[in-house]
Amino acid sequence: MRNEKTTEDVALGIRRRVFEHSIRNNGGYLSQACSAAEQLAWLYNEELTLGAPTLPLIPEPFGGVPSAENAGYHTGAGYNGPAAPEFDRLFIAPAHYALVAYATLIEVGRMAPEGLEMFNQDGSSVEMIGAEHSPGMEVHNGTLGIGLSTAAGLAWGRKRRGEPGRTWVFMSDGEVQEGQTWEAVQACAFHGIEVKAIMDVNDQQCDGAMSSVMEVGDIRTKFETFGAACVEIDGHDLGAMRDAVREPHAGKPLIILARTNPFHSMPILEERFPRLHYVRFKSDDERARFNVSIAADLGVDPIDYAQ
Repeated sequence: MRNEKTTEDVALGIRRRVFEHSIRNNGGYLSQACSAAEQLAWLYNEELTLGAPTLPLIPEPFGGVPSAENAGYHTGAGYNGPAAPEFDRLFIAPAHYALVAYATLIEVGRMAPEGLEMFNQDGSSVEMIGAEHSPGMEVHNGTLGIGLSTAAGLAWGRKRRGEPGRTWVFMSDGEVQEGQTWEAVQACAFHGIEVKAIMDVNDQQCDGAMSSVMEVGDIRTKFETFGAACVEIDGHDLGAMRDAVREPHAGKPLIILARTNPFHSMPILEERFPRLHYVRFKSDDERARFNVSIAADLGVDPIDYAQ
């Protein structure tokens, strides 16, 4: 399943949808759209080999947890297509990127725009923090650090079965503060698991700048020391992503460090840096100013949020 849009257009569309949602709802994950739009657009529009979605374009309500009495339970991975041997699998490790992930699914035709109207509504599967039943999600990754481990386990199993499909992870840099991330890299290197990951390195997290929470040092050197092949790129440069994925990594995990700007394409957000994890407007004036400024940057009309 291939999209006719260019990857540049998909990235712009992601930002526009997240912007509109955030203005209408007086808050949202704007900075994640700034930093990660190109990465998710590239994965879905170019890099991943996925089949057609197996779930309805308009997401169904939350269907309950798996149990013997809930035979119809399914995860949200169906929006990425069937889990067949020939297809790739994607784990979105930072579940708070869910709004950006949903916008991506819409832009590449895997989910209907109506899905965003269900965001964070009672009884909806379109959760604010993506869970395993949320569109595009296969497991619950609300605890940062477990995404790479989960993907490594799946990739190891696929390798043993001889499946040609690849296993990808989208990560955030806050996860390098978790020991489980390093254990996963070490295990991949030891067992020859060639899982691939692209990490949004935007140097900020929930409590502020990365350096103010826990200094992590030279993460490229750390990844290489733990046994990964590691490439560092400009995370807004699609050409660099296309080159990075060709880095030889036989018998090793590949980690692409995508260095990004959390107010890229929305420069007014710099006023709030480094408190950009979730942007809720502090006043009517700020909301109006951000609306006008970001709309101009994204080439759209300001949002009429009074409706």
